[in-house]
Amino acid sequence: MKKLIFVFLIISAVISCKSPEARYPVSQNSGSYINESVAYNQKLLAEEESKIKQIIASDSTENYIASTNGFWYFYNEKGADSVSKIRPEFGDLVKFDYHISTLDNQSIYEEGEKPTKEYAVDQEKLFSGLRDGIKLMKAGETITFLFPSYKAFGYYGDKNKIGTNIPIKTTVTLHSIIEQDSLN
Repeated sequence: MKKLIFVFLIISAVISCKSPEARYPVSQNSGSYINESVAYNQKLLAEEESKIKQIIASDSTENYIASTNGFWYFYNEKGADSVSKIRPEFGDLVKFDYHISTLDNQSIYEEGEKPTKEYAVDQEKLFSGLRDGIKLMKAGETITFLFPSYKAFGYYGDKNKIGTNIPIKTTVTLHSIIEQDSLN
């Protein structure tokens, strides 16, 4: 009887050592949703960039600059070289005011509606276009930025006044820069 139990245990051990077989999904997606989403976003970006380029072409009073980060801007007030040569870097504390409007100059957030903001560069939450734009500024400068929706508030908006996929115009005045070295 002991031999029978021993043989049974050996056979069950060999059978249980079988490697598991892969389970395949019942249904497979073709990836068409992702392809449709990519096509939609490319079309949306092309429309927004076209509208921004029309605004730039029709405004001969300003000298627009295309940034490498996917937005355009011009100086309202350029800082004198004697005021500051420093641009904000990671960890610096900046103080600024800004207001936001549509590309058609319809105000979304009036000047003064948002309080003066103190921001630790790249260490706090701020929409990506403004985060990149502030790094181009010097203390005392005022710049107007034209952001396509993906550099502004994107698909989600700001959950208040700015809706889904809205390109915006933002005018920012940078009041001060406190370098990270002086904060420590």
